[in-house]
Amino acid sequence: MAFAQEAEADTSALSMEAVRVTGSRIQRQDITGLGPATVMDRSQIEMTGVVAIEQLLERLPATAGFAGNQTNAYWTSNGYGTTQVNLRGLGVNRTLVLLNGRRVVSGGTGANSSVDLSVIPVSVIERIEVLKDGASAIYGADAVAGVVNIITREFEGFNTSARYGITGEGDGAEYNADAIWGIVSDRGSLNASISYQKTEAVNMADRAACSLREASGSLECYGSSATIGGRALLADGSRVNFNQVPGGDGDFYEPYSAGAHNFASFPYLNAVNPIERVSFTSFGRLNLTDEIGLFTEFLYTNRQSEQLASPGSLTNIAIAADHPTNPTGQNLILESRRLLEQGPRYFFQDVNTWRFVAGLDGTLPNGWAWEVAANYGRNTGVDGSTNIANRQRVAETLDTSRCSNTPGAAIPCGDYLGYGDLTPEVLDYIFFTMRGTGGNEQTSLTADITGDLFELPAGALAFALGGVYRKEKGWRDPDPLTVLGIANTNQQEPISGEIAASEVYLEVSAPLLADLPLVEKLTLDAAIRYSDYDVFGGDTNYKLGLDWQVTPAVRARATFGTAFRVPSVPQLFGGVGEGNLTTTDPCSGYSSLPGGSVIAVNCAASGVPAGYVQLGNTILTQTGANPNLKPESAESHTIGVVWQPAFANGLTLTADYFNIEIEDAIRSIPGSTKLSVCYNSQNLSHPFCNASHFTRNPVTGEVNYLSAQPVNTGSETVSGVDLAAIYGFDLRGLDASLNANITYLDTYEVTPFPGAAPLVFDGYIGGGNGGFPEWRGSGSFSLSGDKWSTAYTMQWIGEATDFNAAPGAIGHSTPNVFYHNVQGTYRLTEKASLSLGVDNLFDESAPFIASWTDANTDTMTYDLMGRRFYMRLNYRWF
Repeated sequence: MAFAQEAEADTSALSMEAVRVTGSRIQRQDITGLGPATVMDRSQIEMTGVVAIEQLLERLPATAGFAGNQTNAYWTSNGYGTTQVNLRGLGVNRTLVLLNGRRVVSGGTGANSSVDLSVIPVSVIERIEVLKDGASAIYGADAVAGVVNIITREFEGFNTSARYGITGEGDGAEYNADAIWGIVSDRGSLNASISYQKTEAVNMADRAACSLREASGSLECYGSSATIGGRALLADGSRVNFNQVPGGDGDFYEPYSAGAHNFASFPYLNAVNPIERVSFTSFGRLNLTDEIGLFTEFLYTNRQSEQLASPGSLTNIAIAADHPTNPTGQNLILESRRLLEQGPRYFFQDVNTWRFVAGLDGTLPNGWAWEVAANYGRNTGVDGSTNIANRQRVAETLDTSRCSNTPGAAIPCGDYLGYGDLTPEVLDYIFFTMRGTGGNEQTSLTADITGDLFELPAGALAFALGGVYRKEKGWRDPDPLTVLGIANTNQQEPISGEIAASEVYLEVSAPLLADLPLVEKLTLDAAIRYSDYDVFGGDTNYKLGLDWQVTPAVRARATFGTAFRVPSVPQLFGGVGEGNLTTTDPCSGYSSLPGGSVIAVNCAASGVPAGYVQLGNTILTQTGANPNLKPESAESHTIGVVWQPAFANGLTLTADYFNIEIEDAIRSIPGSTKLSVCYNSQNLSHPFCNASHFTRNPVTGEVNYLSAQPVNTGSETVSGVDLAAIYGFDLRGLDASLNANITYLDTYEVTPFPGAAPLVFDGYIGGGNGGFPEWRGSGSFSLSGDKWSTAYTMQWIGEATDFNAAPGAIGHSTPNVFYHNVQGTYRLTEKASLSLGVDNLFDESAPFIASWTDANTDTMTYDLMGRRFYMRLNYRWF
């Protein structure tokens, strides 16, 4: 994150009176001893010009892998249109997201497993604290990779702002408007806000003209093998394609040719999907007495989002030789026919999220602080898609004993062999709008007490003690035709389930030594938490931390802890579904590989015909739940040093080593990865070659079954180093700041089962996994005067190797990519200010990835919008 600031460098973001900070329930003045953490305060957030939390967090070098945003809405497993953060690349459901130190209900369109960050408007945020360390002993399940705690602001007055942005191509317009009001008095405080955001679409063809693949040493356009005329396999084994010319000969067919007949899908997809959000918030506090206070929180967000999708396709329809629409004289299988006559599909979501918090807090006569709170969150959504074919009705239009060509017939007869042969009556009969509903609900009750137990020679022994009851529910009711499997879309089953937990914890902070040579202060932090789940039973986690202030300039710190995560409601209680996912088949074109290569030998041995070429870039993949999942456990270690040299006042340097090891890890291995690992193993010896993972059509060689269901893998291990530097100084009377954050990912390995060779993720990208470059970084320089400020930021994404592409292939490796952003703000009057900014200043384009997800690149890692401009007007009325 360009303006991310290591907490050690600037504790001014936190009040110097005792408060609760991320990573501890004990009230403290700062978080310097709690492990590697990053704090972004309001001034830093505003200087980025960013208006969505996920954009802020995705720029953190500590993020990696797979997470949802507007440019990869087809690839998030948490529901189309949702946004998340993925610390360390360990998965969005291993990063715990809190709002004011309390959990937030999962978001999406039903039975989801992580928080939708888009429900929290940036305008109400005071700061964001990111603890890059496991914290299950403090917060319970899910805090495996770290914690993101979003702290809201206390505001006095009335402030409005408006922002407009647009890309350099003149598309993707973005509109934002915010208003916040608040009062503060001796009796308490109250504020309320309303936020509106709307982003328009960017068509994928405007960023990538066509889908690309390598052929004869160069890139060429290719399309989907679901053709608009219809690709068919005849009884004699030949493959033909029917008329694709509007108004052409309806009985025309010719030998199928991928180059001549495949469908260009990019004009029917978006690089950036449109979204519209409205949020209302209110945060209040009332001092009932000098010792007791009442606090409340309210949040409501409505999100309406949409994703453009290519026209649907019908597959594997048998048509007899004597059928009146069959001009070939042979029995045939209509392998794939894209229904362009009806136009593209539009996936849509309308999601409402509510959150209520109410509680009492206060202090006891001995100075101990206490709090009791109730937290209720509910998320409900309606989603679906237009232009979905009912396969049962398709079959009826082909059944000559039931259909009729008579005008006004109840069941019109359909001719699917050739583009344009489907009549409006048939289209009206077979198509419908699919709708599903779902939601998530979270209820929690908490009670905490914290204070100093007694004095030790080096200081007071502090403690925190508390209990939690939490229940999480999720449900999903797909369209009935989708459940029955007759809708021409991914089959789904209803989901319904709940998980409840009761927990108690104890945390202590013990100052061991103080005011000694080379030991200004040495503090031991310890925490233990017992959790009892109604589904899985009990689990105990603990954490130990050591904070050693060696000298005024040097601090050392280390932590060790255990963590756990229980399977989510959709992972446990969801059904099994299928979907066409972008997948690379390593056997495509294998006969052209050098003789004796492992892939060529294995593809031939498994019966793939010589000359086989994957017809499209997707494979029907089975996804869904696994009721046999069990909780995963983890151990995390960090050790670091902080240096604030006396010769450079304002300079802070930090270095932290991290290591996280997860056992019984819950993970869905992408189909591309399974196929690649299988065919690169000697003699097809890898268990991924088993028929439980995939099978092939014995005649054509195509993959006709592929599973990517979640399983408890053997283990996952991630380790690396976080480096940070910040320098605040005076430059000829101006306030200046330099900032740099770098993460080196040394190891990320997934062992799919005990004894198996690990799958290496560090340094790799693509294949539906997201990006795991070894190096990521960000830097910034800011300068401010009395009436103006300016900021320059840079994001660095390091080199990476494609998970699945062969060495030497185009797109096998990616270069270093740098994104540069600038913003300036000028105070027009005492009440008004104007900000102007440019993101992706040099219009850096996304590199080609051989096993791309969309737009010929990895949409989880790189920017698709290109250069974009924005302006923001802020006015404070009083």
